[in-house]
Amino acid sequence: MPNARAALFALHRLPPVNEARLSARFDVTWNTADGDVSVAELVALAECFDGFIPTVTDPLPIEVFRPGCRLRIVANFGVGVNLIDLDAARRAGVVVTNTPGVLTDCTADLTIALMLMTLRRLGEGERLARSGAWLGWRPTHLLGRRMSGKTLGIIGMGRIGQAVARRAGAGFGMRVLAAMHRPVPPPLPPGIAVEWCPLDELLNRSDVVSLHCPATPETAGLLDRRRLGLMRPDAILINTARGALIDEPALVGALEAGRLGGAGLDVFQHEPMVPARLRELPNVVVLPHLGSATEETRIAMGNLVADNLEAFFGGRTPPHRVA
Repeated sequence: MPNARAALFALHRLPPVNEARLSARFDVTWNTADGDVSVAELVALAECFDGFIPTVTDPLPIEVFRPGCRLRIVANFGVGVNLIDLDAARRAGVVVTNTPGVLTDCTADLTIALMLMTLRRLGEGERLARSGAWLGWRPTHLLGRRMSGKTLGIIGMGRIGQAVARRAGAGFGMRVLAAMHRPVPPPLPPGIAVEWCPLDELLNRSDVVSLHCPATPETAGLLDRRRLGLMRPDAILINTARGALIDEPALVGALEAGRLGGAGLDVFQHEPMVPARLRELPNVVVLPHLGSATEETRIAMGNLVADNLEAFFGGRTPPHRVA
């Protein structure tokens, strides 16, 4: 049985069913403010707690992982661990886990929704109808573009990228390109048909480009001014991965200059701040990081957090250890 007296600090509130499960097994202190916790506070808390439960938006830099501190495990609520200093955690002997797999379908669904919203100008239409300024149906009003038959370029063919490719191909008859980063592309599961090509070629050929790669030092600013300039002027960019993948000022410039047809964004470089110039552009759909935001997915993520913690404090290897 796990040690019921292990002390955990949760940086954010979780779904009630997850809180109940964790509280039944551990001594959990919940951040009732459900807001940001400063690095200085985290450093102090690492001396008082055996484990942290952060989310994908909570930075845990090198200062948190001091050798000899009480902290023994960081059970991340989410897949991305780019804000956690994994090297520092290893040096301090702190285990890090995440929650992969369970948010694949919901994030892929949201990606398709953003494609439809942007291509069909649904955000503009919703705002117009809500404002009371709609003057009625007209043959040339708010004409968008259909998604069926378009060419989709996917950058990052992991679980989510594959799920998007399956939906786009089978559901909308889209031709799917995938960025090739290796001399020999990896095999894909049955039912996913893609054409592998170099990244620059993918950008030039795609009607829609969708990002699904992790945020790493190598992918930071992956879509910079040069690469955005390779996209077609009527193409749209979708990002449900990480805001750091895009050079936001370059994206704003391309959109304002008409060098890009639109963008559907669920993530941003400095969340929760969304650049005002992006918010003001009519051909941009912005969402507040909703990729995994369904009851089913968030509960499943919380259960994986509990699985990792129960295994660790029960003397077993956590099933989703990343460091």
